[in-house]
Parts: sequence; structure tokens; C-alpha cells
Amino acid sequence: MRRFPSLAVLAAAVAAIATPAFAALEVGAKAPDFTAPAYLAGKPFTFKLTDALKQGPVVVYFFPAAHTPGCNLEAHLFSEAIDKFKARHATVIGVTAGNTDQLAAFSTETEHCGGRFAVAADPGAKIAAQYDAVLDKKPEWSNRTSYAIAPDGSVVAVHSDLNPNLHVKAMMDAVAALEAEK
Repeated sequence: MRRFPSLAVLAAAVAAIATPAFAALEVGAKAPDFTAPAYLAGKPFTFKLTDALKQGPVVVYFFPAAHTPGCNLEAHLFSEAIDKFKARHATVIGVTAGNTDQLAAFSTETEHCGGRFAVAADPGAKIAAQYDAVLDKKPEWSNRTSYAIAPDGSVVAVHSDLNPNLHVKAMMDAVAALEAEK
């Protein structure tokens, strides 16, 4: 008689194979500095992390590709919360290695960024690699990983999950905690 693995063992094996490994930077690490071509409301500019940190905390959220369902939702959620981030003097920047040719439009469209925060291009996922935010199954794209970075450049929070729904809350909680420490 042949024995088959239990449903629980089979489900765990499938989950282990299907779930990418997240090796994000740890809290307390120094965030790698970067400069990248970016768009805000369709207008190109150069984003410099060091300049943004002079204004306050920075939320750097990596996303796989513009104009994909999860990334559309995540951008929209950040757009809806942007006034709360700005009230805490925090800058939000989305960074992607995927569909970078579509970022100008993505930055303006109401159902995405709505012109409310910038998105930066990361061709070849070079910035994502510095942040350990490369998508395992498609290494030329960024993973969905968000970082809250204190003005001194230290990572104060990390949220890495392909589900876009909790990134905004995790980053808002981190920025609020920074503000409470003042």
C-alpha cells in the first residue's frame, strides 16, 4: 500500500516553494544612499535620498512593476495616505525596476500615484539589490519591500510582503513612532 503525505505536509511544501525568501535590510542598518531618475505628477527629476533625509524621515517602498494589479493598489494606498505622511514631514518614494518606461504616466494617474508622491526608476534592480529587495523569481524586478528611514539614515522599520495591503500601515506606524521619540 502506497502512503501519501498528509494535506498539511503537502500544503507546507507548496507554501515553501511558492513563497519568496525575504532578506531585507535589518532595522538599525544604514540605508544605502542612492540617486535615481524619478517622476512626480509626470514631471521628471532626480531623486536623491540624502536630500530627502534632510527634510525628515523617508519611506522607500520597492514594488515589482508599474501598471500591475498589486503595484497599482499599493500606489493608490500610499496616495490616499500621503497627507498623513507629509504631516509627519515624511517623504514617500516608490522605487521599481519593472516597467520603468511607464513611470511618468503611473505617477500621474489618479488610480495609482495621482501626482501625490514620486516614483523612481531602478533599471536592472541595482538599488533594489543594495536594499536586498530583489524579486527572487524575477531578479530583474524589485520585490515588494518597504523601509522607513530616519533622518540619520538608519532603517527604523522594514515590511516585506508581496501582499500590498499592509505596507502603508507598517510605514505609517514607523514614522509615527519616530515622531513620538522627538
